[in-house]
Order: sequence, then structure tokens, then C-alpha cells
Amino acid sequence: MRSIRIIQTSLIHAVIMAGDEPIQIMGAGLSGLAAATILAKAGKEVHVHDIRDDSGARFDGDFQALENWSMEVDFFDQLVEWGFDITEFKATEFKVVDLIHPDDEITQAKSPKISYRIVERGTSSHAIDQGLKRQALEAGVKIHYKSRVKEEDCQIIACGPKGTSAVAYGEIFHTDHPNHIGFQLNDKLAPGAYSYLIIIDGVGLICTCLWRKQKKSERFLNETIAWYENHYPNLNRKPIKRVGGKGDFTINRNYKQDGRYYVGESGGLQDFMWGFGMRMAIWSGVLAAKDILGECDYEKEVRTQLMPYVRTSVANRWLMNRVGDGTFKRMCRSWMKDQKKRGDGLVWIGKLFKPTFAKKILYRMVSPFMLEKDSKAMGRGVRRMPFRKAKKRDIWQQSKQAEEIGKQWDAIRRGGGKTSFQDDSDSATISEK
Repeated sequence: MRSIRIIQTSLIHAVIMAGDEPIQIMGAGLSGLAAATILAKAGKEVHVHDIRDDSGARFDGDFQALENWSMEVDFFDQLVEWGFDITEFKATEFKVVDLIHPDDEITQAKSPKISYRIVERGTSSHAIDQGLKRQALEAGVKIHYKSRVKEEDCQIIACGPKGTSAVAYGEIFHTDHPNHIGFQLNDKLAPGAYSYLIIIDGVGLICTCLWRKQKKSERFLNETIAWYENHYPNLNRKPIKRVGGKGDFTINRNYKQDGRYYVGESGGLQDFMWGFGMRMAIWSGVLAAKDILGECDYEKEVRTQLMPYVRTSVANRWLMNRVGDGTFKRMCRSWMKDQKKRGDGLVWIGKLFKPTFAKKILYRMVSPFMLEKDSKAMGRGVRRMPFRKAKKRDIWQQSKQAEEIGKQWDAIRRGGGKTSFQDDSDSATISEK
């Protein structure tokens, strides 16, 4: 069977290189568009298919962070090196981030370098999805929206999450508060994960992430909003809509199978600990395109350049699953102590994300118990991190203020406000409209 697959892969690759057949890509997200742009610039005929109306449609205008501490090279320098125009989308840079401890102490992580770049996801012209889409179209890529294709008919699979390992719920609102970003470790408001506040040019997002499965999940968002309103009293929040998304965390035995390249979230190429994925999505799309063009070996490059960070994040996630607010507090203290010593808040968090021998050994020890086999992965040997069960401490009643915030949103929803997630985080999928 394996010899048949090798022959099939070789034949498909030979046809692509000969230029006899157009290249078909499933998914018009960041990884699919990145791959398509590289290929089209090299003279290939490329068709990208997506079941949605537009690139970024599933994100509904929320903000996401491009972290800048896990690797030595700046991601925007990589984008320029790969030939992408970083002025085609809006990115707001932050060197100072509020670090919010689980006991409500607020400190600041600072660096002389850029800590975060915040980009918008969605269909607005300044969103990163639309910026990459314009570059793909300019390169000659043909994009087909509302188009369903079979996985076996495509060379690159870039279609995003299939399962659910974690979810995020947020509210987007108008505000007159200055640009700001806050990152909170709090196991009650964000079970096993974190919450955050992002404000960019009069638009804010308060979001909570859940790494444990919950009933009546909206209470976590309501309580998180109440917390931020109490500790940032000048928010002057005017809700616009509520958004949500899911994360699908997998490890694959093969990243190239039967002539198909699995990139981005389809290949499990993202951070298990805190869910950062845009960098690896684009990077893996570029590597897949370069393999098709004969410039690298995708499987080898993924394993040497990306997987050490993915495996480290699995070890980090295992550790995060076993701690609570007490350990979160010690992490925050250690982070601030290291910053005081070095004068740079990125060093401590960078070490947490970077591969080490100890994390490599821990990954080998814990991954068999953390991940479950996916029987529908077309022979790729996919193992998925399941959505973990709730703990007893996750059962609590909303505060009166959180209840009022929930009622406020209900009134806005009845007046036409949109919600892009279902009520419970144990639902199989998150609604897209």
C-alpha cells in the first residue's frame, strides 16, 4: 500500500511540475492564499476553492495577535523575504502589554522590541485575510468562493479546523479608550487558558478562551466583560456584536500524503498552549508551494522548522492543564522578576515557547495520553487533542453585574445584533452566521 502511495505522489508531483494541470487548493484562508500567491508568481495556474462567501468570513471582524517572541526572526521580515507586501493590511504594533495576574494585580510586560502585532481577521479591506487575497489575485490566482471540492482532488489542503479542542468567545464594541492590550491568566474566567482585551482605533474586543468544555458558556464571557469594566473603568463600552471560534489541535504522522500537502490548521501546525497559529499557517503554505516548485522538501522542512515549536507547545499545554491560579500567579511573578533583571519582558516568555531538550522528553512522555487518534484522517496518522472535561470549580453563578451584561446583550441581539457562536462550548461546531 505504501509503495502505491509513493508512486501516486511521484506521478502527481511530476504532472504539477510539468505544468500540465492547474493546481487546486482547498481553503482561501491565510495558508491557502500564501501558497497560491507563491505558485502563481512562479507561473503556475492556481485555483483556490472555499465554501464561504469570502476569505476571512468565519472570523467576523475580530482581532488576533501575531506574537513576536517565540523565534529569533521577526515574522514581518519573513513575509517580506517571501515576497509579500505587509502594507496591504493593517497591523498595530505593541511594545507594552498589561499582564493581569489571577489575583487581579495588573503589571506591564515591556520590551524595546515589538511584542505583539494585532491584525483584524475578516472581510474588511484592512484585514489580513483581504490583504493576502488582493496579493493572490494580483499574482493571477483564481479564487472560487462558495465552491465545494473533494480533498482527494486538491494538491494543497488548507481548510481550517475540523474538530474542536478549545473555543474562544468575544464581544466587539465601540470605545473611546486609547489603543491598549491586556492579557489575563485567570482559571475561573478562562478555564485552562486566558482572556484578553484589545483596543485598536476606537474598536475593542474582550475575549475569553476555554480549554475545558462548559455548559452555558456565555456566562464566562459576561463575567469576563464585567471584570474588565471594573478594572478599566474608562472603557465606555458600546457593544457591536459577539464572535466566537474554535481551535483544532492535532499532531500528524504525515504532512504530505498521496500528493497532498496539509498546511496550517489542516496540518495541526499551530501553538497548543495559547492558540497562536497565523505565523505557522502562512509559513507552511509557503513551504508547500516551494516543494511543488522543487525548491524544498515540505515534509522535511515542516519537521525541522515548525514541529519543534509545535511539540514544545504540546508539552506546555500538558503543564497548563495541570495547574490553576496559584501557578499562574507564580508565572506572572517570575515573568516580572526576569523583566526587571534583563530590562526586556520578551526574554522570559520567549524561553517558555522555545524548544528545549527537557520539553522534547516531556512531549514524548505525555503526547500518547493527551492525544486521541482520528480515524477519518485519510491515512495521515492524525492524533487530536480532545476538548477536556469541566472541573468542579468551573461551576459557579454569574455575578449580578455579569447578569446585567448578559441582559444588555440580549436586548442588542433582539434589535439585530449578531452572534457568531452557539451557546455551549461542547457543541460540535461554531455557527458561521
